[in-house]
Amino acid sequence: MTSGPAHNPRSLARIVSASLVGTTVEWYDFFLYSSAAALVFNKLFFPTADPLTGTLLAFTTYAIGFLARPIGGLIFGHYGDRIGRKKLLVISLLMMGGATFAMGLLPTYATIGIAAPILLTLLRLVQGFALGGEWGGAVLIVSEHGGASRRGFWASWPQCGAPGGNLLATAVLAVLAAVQTDEAFLSWGWRIPFLLSSVLVVIGLWIRLAVAESPVFLAAQRKAAERGVEEKAPIVQVFKHSWRQVLIAMGARMGENVSYYVITAFILVYITESLGLAKSVGLNAVLIGSAVHFVSIPLWGMLSDRIGRRVVYLFGAVAMGAWGFVFFALLDTKSFGVIALATTIGLVLHGAMYGPQAAFFSELFGTRVRYSGASVGYQLASILAGALAPLIAVALLDAWDSTLPVSLYLVAMCLITVVAVLVAKETRGSALDDDDASPPVRAEVAQVTR
Repeated sequence: MTSGPAHNPRSLARIVSASLVGTTVEWYDFFLYSSAAALVFNKLFFPTADPLTGTLLAFTTYAIGFLARPIGGLIFGHYGDRIGRKKLLVISLLMMGGATFAMGLLPTYATIGIAAPILLTLLRLVQGFALGGEWGGAVLIVSEHGGASRRGFWASWPQCGAPGGNLLATAVLAVLAAVQTDEAFLSWGWRIPFLLSSVLVVIGLWIRLAVAESPVFLAAQRKAAERGVEEKAPIVQVFKHSWRQVLIAMGARMGENVSYYVITAFILVYITESLGLAKSVGLNAVLIGSAVHFVSIPLWGMLSDRIGRRVVYLFGAVAMGAWGFVFFALLDTKSFGVIALATTIGLVLHGAMYGPQAAFFSELFGTRVRYSGASVGYQLASILAGALAPLIAVALLDAWDSTLPVSLYLVAMCLITVVAVLVAKETRGSALDDDDASPPVRAEVAQVTR
């Protein structure tokens, strides 16, 4: 059994760096919106007498971006499986950066009325569409360049783009909050981080254009050409032959995705609206937590190379379900140090799911449908999980005036993840260049031959 194409560490590190920079830029743009939805958009684009209602409306447009992600995953996945990973990664970066830059130029509700939130929503749809295609290509181009023995470690680095982007977005907002008055920030300061995205896109594009196409994809493309048989659309093959793997990926995402947005987005609402603390408390806590999260993700990925994807993933899901109760109890102390600690531990536990996830999902699907399958499973779950998490959390808090329902909601999502991972077979050691056997068969063969 082959383990995939081997590359020298320098070449692989270059590919990982290009993927990481690109995903960091994309997630910076995407998370910037979620932070702004909690702090700014509720006032400038959805002005109402009730702060929680305005926040709910702002988070609704935030959630709409998630609706476009599966569509982006479908379209980018189709062409990524047909013409290659690299081209689609460049397109996704340009689309995301352009939409974010345009947000920084938008007039507010006070200027153009209802047209303002409509334009904001349209740009959010473009963001979601671009991000829907970004994740699959970024993790696959890394997974398919290296061998199986350290795939969990290397493939986890593009995952660091999430905390990396959140770190950048939160850091910029925290600096602006520190040096500006609330009036100045609401008037024009909030636009600065959106406009800065253009600089990040140029840097990311320059690095990403230097990446070589996936050798696993190129080999599969040559085999398909040699067979001379016209293949069905990748997404048709996914739902016909790999629908179980799609459901496993979706289930595995539920606890991971919900917990992340509760910790990084809902916390900003709870800190300011319920606890009456300054927005800088929540922003700085997420800032510290994201820095530790960034470091922890590759460590969890590395551990999954040693003991398996399922064991690490299951630990993260179970621990996160329990931490949901402790998390809010620590926030209620109103102590910044305790709040930062609660956020950091929560994100480290989240990393136990997010770290091995890239390799795990990549190993679930065959090469000719991998981009489509991984993207669809990942992004469909985003609608049910990440898109709804802040909305549900805010609604539960508003209805019950307690965080207990939010913690129970988090437990329920983590239970779904536990079931999905238990149903899945261990994929560690799978060969990504063997496109004829289904991934579960390859995993079993790998276990026997080791």
